[in-house]
Amino acid sequence: MKKIIFNLILLLSIVACSKQTPVDYALVSGKIDNLEDKKVTLIKSDNSLEKELAINSNGTFKDTIKGTPGLYRLTVGKNIITPIYLDNGNDINLVVDVKNSMSTLKVTGLGAEATDYMLLKNKKEKALKGEDRAVYKLEEADFKAKFKEIHNNLKAKLDTAQGIPSVFKTLEKRNLNYEYLNELERYAGGYHKQWAKKRGYKPSKEFIAETKGVDLNNDVDFHFSSAYKEMVNRYYNNKRYALSRKDSLEYGLRSVTVYATIPNQIIRNELIFSKAEYDLYQTVDFEKFYNIFINASTDKENNAKITEIYNKFMKVSKGKTSPKFIDYEKHSGGTLSLDDLKGKYTYIDVWATWCGPCIKEIPDLKRIEKAYRGKNINFLSISIDDVKDYDKWKKMVVDKKLGGIQVMADKAFGSQFVLDYNIRSIPRFILIDPNGVIVSQNAPNPSDPELIELFNELGI
Repeated sequence: MKKIIFNLILLLSIVACSKQTPVDYALVSGKIDNLEDKKVTLIKSDNSLEKELAINSNGTFKDTIKGTPGLYRLTVGKNIITPIYLDNGNDINLVVDVKNSMSTLKVTGLGAEATDYMLLKNKKEKALKGEDRAVYKLEEADFKAKFKEIHNNLKAKLDTAQGIPSVFKTLEKRNLNYEYLNELERYAGGYHKQWAKKRGYKPSKEFIAETKGVDLNNDVDFHFSSAYKEMVNRYYNNKRYALSRKDSLEYGLRSVTVYATIPNQIIRNELIFSKAEYDLYQTVDFEKFYNIFINASTDKENNAKITEIYNKFMKVSKGKTSPKFIDYEKHSGGTLSLDDLKGKYTYIDVWATWCGPCIKEIPDLKRIEKAYRGKNINFLSISIDDVKDYDKWKKMVVDKKLGGIQVMADKAFGSQFVLDYNIRSIPRFILIDPNGVIVSQNAPNPSDPELIELFNELGI
């Protein structure tokens, strides 16, 4: 009877255990020494999760991470300290001194084996390349043999390693192949030419043959393998470069045009957005840019961000009344408001003394100012230098004999006029008509022949 009761209890225990909810999280704890930047973040490779870890005053932390399994990166501020592979049920402890992370980093605990493997791999690859990138000086056959050797050694290490999840092993074996192929592309694409100082070097067909035919539409590999991501980026960068050589398409439209053709929607969403946030500010035809982007991207969050920027641009599009500024200090004395210039066209140059490209435009700007002296147009230069560079601005206007009307904005890049025009980089040129209406919120530079064509069209 006792035996029957014991077996019944055992059976009930087994059934109860089988009904337990599977663990859907990983535990991460540890200690970070010499932590000056208190922002410590764990970010999943596909950017689907970003969690700031709560760090105690002594540098210790402990947190629960949902959204596993996958590859993560631990960052302190903007610096990546280490990659970490997490799986559900892991309990990993990490100790590191951020002032010397390579030599002090230690990862222990349940599930630490995959991360240990990645740390070992990083050390081997760093030792192989050397501080002076000597490996890229090797001739083709020796270079290929060297990276083939490290590829085979790491694959063997991966095959014999205990405790590493099979999913990680599958992904990492593909990653090892991508890392090998990516090194061949680096070598052929300029690394050998640079480090071996061979300006006329061209890779042999045999050397780059292995890099041909790689499928560049795998979003899983794109997020797991930085080498694969680099290869994808290089492929589309080359397409952008080819487009610039055979097409007159403006700079700001090139990336969005190329990225819109990416077959894999996940990769397309990421790459097209990565450039759109910057390129939209550099684009004259921002309506065309927006239409290409919004038809190509399916990421609602990204689309909302770009739509917000686009709507700001629409407020300063052609035909809209220009934003105004009031009482900017004139170099010649007194103050100036934009309304003071009504009655003539006004060509505005937004610049700063520290801006190299701005300084480069000065000779052409002076040439055009001289050619249009006495005509129906004002030439206005707005410096967005910081207050600390006030004397530098005053001096440069004199030293370079700058013409036109010279004023200084009230709050540098934070000036309302600059914010209203969505100016993120300079030089920036704006053309306003005699009634204060925008002709172009991103007008041609003085060095661009199209500026004179525009003036001629307007009868200036």
